[in-house]
Amino acid sequence: MLERFVARVNYDSYEDFVDNFSISVPDSFNFAYDVADEIARREPDRIALIWCDDQGNESIFTFGQLKLYSDKAASFFQSVGIGKGDPVMLILKRRYEFWFCLLGLHKLGAISIPATHLLTTKDIIYRNNAADIKMVVAVNDPEVLRHVDEAEDKSPTMNYKAVLDCEREGWFNFSRELERSSADFARPMGTAAPVNDDISLLYFTSGTTGMPKMVRHDFVYPLGHILTAKFWQSVMDGGIHLTIADTGWAKAVWGKIYGQWLSGGIVFVYDYDKFSPRNLLEVIARYGINTFCAPPTIYRFLIKEDFSPFDLSKLKYCVIAGEPLNPEVYNQFLKKTGLRLMEGYGQTECTLAIATYPWMEPKPGSMGKPSPMYDMDIVDDELKSCEVGEEGQIIIRTGRVKPVGMFSGYHRDPDMTSKVWHDDIYYTGDMAWRDEDGYYWFVGRSDDVIKSSGYRIGPFEVESALLEHPAVMECAITAVPDEIRGQIVKATVVLTRDYSPGEDLVEELQEHVRKLTAPYKYPRIIEFLPELPKTISGKIRRVEIREKDKGDTGAGTP
Repeated sequence: MLERFVARVNYDSYEDFVDNFSISVPDSFNFAYDVADEIARREPDRIALIWCDDQGNESIFTFGQLKLYSDKAASFFQSVGIGKGDPVMLILKRRYEFWFCLLGLHKLGAISIPATHLLTTKDIIYRNNAADIKMVVAVNDPEVLRHVDEAEDKSPTMNYKAVLDCEREGWFNFSRELERSSADFARPMGTAAPVNDDISLLYFTSGTTGMPKMVRHDFVYPLGHILTAKFWQSVMDGGIHLTIADTGWAKAVWGKIYGQWLSGGIVFVYDYDKFSPRNLLEVIARYGINTFCAPPTIYRFLIKEDFSPFDLSKLKYCVIAGEPLNPEVYNQFLKKTGLRLMEGYGQTECTLAIATYPWMEPKPGSMGKPSPMYDMDIVDDELKSCEVGEEGQIIIRTGRVKPVGMFSGYHRDPDMTSKVWHDDIYYTGDMAWRDEDGYYWFVGRSDDVIKSSGYRIGPFEVESALLEHPAVMECAITAVPDEIRGQIVKATVVLTRDYSPGEDLVEELQEHVRKLTAPYKYPRIIEFLPELPKTISGKIRRVEIREKDKGDTGAGTP
């Protein structure tokens, strides 16, 4: 399958990869027909998806079955009035019906809007009206259903609601409707067929400030994830791949459908309500997971477990993304498994933009080097390329080539689009520096960098130092205004279960950071909290900490 879209699948080096990799984009590409259904035509019994939950339930789906159920899903959506260009929100957690719906909506040319189950009534109202959402398909969760119902009166375009395996007034029972819908769904032709530039996906980015933006992706977007799956995650033909992500996050389509099936892999889905690192290790061992992708938070919990009861011999490759990797996590995981964590970087707006690829020696804490097709740079405020070691903003130049899979703009927000993407330059808003070997090192969001006594302090370096202390489970570094220094460094810390807050621990952590970084970078204020404020997608909301600190100095030493 992969050979249809790339000229080569094997490379001798990173340099060979960058110079010679390309993606061939067909006219009127549709992943559901041209990949999923094509595999079903050739190998209907080939396994596509393995699903299990934390209650011991299991379902396995072949590509032939996926074609059947996605055709039925398309028929059902069409029967209630969903067609090309109609927005449908999917709030399905990790349920396997998500794959039926997504493929079915692709076949119709409709717009899929994956969303997290953590949305409140207010969140749903905002999304319904911002995108003119016509239908919601939801998991059978009382809180989710209540919020959708409460949003209905203030959502004039939301005409239809469907819920999995449940009879509820005003809702379609999706499971029943799916079974009785026709499996004879013909590919739309002519003006009814979507074209490459049509909107396929909308993601509401849960930014750290302001209302979420709608990231708009077209029907070519899945092909961009060939980089993600084949060349970063090292998904094997016939191998089982597990990415930890709720289907409401963009990370799900990074690791649970597009690139994995293009690469010949089997998508594994572990559906759980409460995360348990021990249970995850048991699942990885029991199902013989071959390749694995998760954010650093998951690895931080895993490395505190005893791996000896679990046979992880089939686990061959592990990658990490979602937030910067702290070297201590890398070193502990390598010690326990012998596997190197290969870091990657991207945004909802693009695909894998920077990565540590298989031909590269990982540098713990570095994101790696730019991906093929991505003309990237680190620049100063005057758009001059930064020197080695000099901090600046990561940009993507799109004048020569727009990477396959890069977004087409923020939906219905041309002002925001032109603010971050103009003159053929996309400004990521992320700060980094580059070393003498061309590796990129993350510093922080541009509005998170701290300026103290003339020094620029990136929060990630201080966070990395703190995370090497056994007392620290999670932490966030922010700036607090100071009359003398301009700003001083504050650490908000979540402790591991063996430690308790106290002034002695404050001093111990401060001294720990002084030893590992430049003395001026140590946190002069340390506050202990039971948990950090986060967005619904799990990103730390440093802006919330900063706002709270306007009237609260926290605890620590000045």
